[in-house]
Amino acid sequence: MTDEEKRVARQVQGDIPLDKRPFGAIARRIGMEEDDVIVVLKGLQEKGIIRRFGAVLRHKRAGFSDNAMVVWAVPEERCEEIGALLASYDSISHCYERTPPLEGVYNIFTMVHLTGEHTEGIDGVDRMGVFVGKVSEDIGIGEYRILRSIEEFKKSSMEYF
Repeated sequence: MTDEEKRVARQVQGDIPLDKRPFGAIARRIGMEEDDVIVVLKGLQEKGIIRRFGAVLRHKRAGFSDNAMVVWAVPEERCEEIGALLASYDSISHCYERTPPLEGVYNIFTMVHLTGEHTEGIDGVDRMGVFVGKVSEDIGIGEYRILRSIEEFKKSSMEYF
C-alpha cells in the first residue's frame, strides 16, 4: 500500500465522521480533496484490500429492545423474490442468502430489530415470535427459526494502522 492509501485507510477503519459529507470531513482532516479520498477508497476495493464498507448498528443505543437473527427455509427459485420482500421491512437491517444452507434448509438470513412501534398491540413476552409469525404469513414461508440475541460480545472494527 502507498502512504496515501494507508493515510486514508487509517481514517475509515474505525468510526467515520457523522457528517453529511463524511469523506469531505476525512479529506480535510488529512489534507486531501474529497474526490481523491473517494478514488483511493475505490482503488482499495478494486485491489481487494477493502472488502466492504458498512455501518455498525449499536442496537440498544439506537432504541431497539428486541433483536434476533431469523433464518428462513426458502425454495431456491424464490430466494430473490422472498429476499426482496424481507428486505422491505424497516425492522430488518440485514437480509442475505447463505450457502450452504444452515442445517441444509435455512438459506435466507435476516436480522430483525424491534421497537415498541413494531410491536404495538402485541401483548405477552414473545413479541419477536408474534412479529416474525406475521412476517411469515405475509411472505408465505412457514419454515423458519428465531435465533435470539442474548449478549453482544464485540461491536468494533478491526484496526490495522
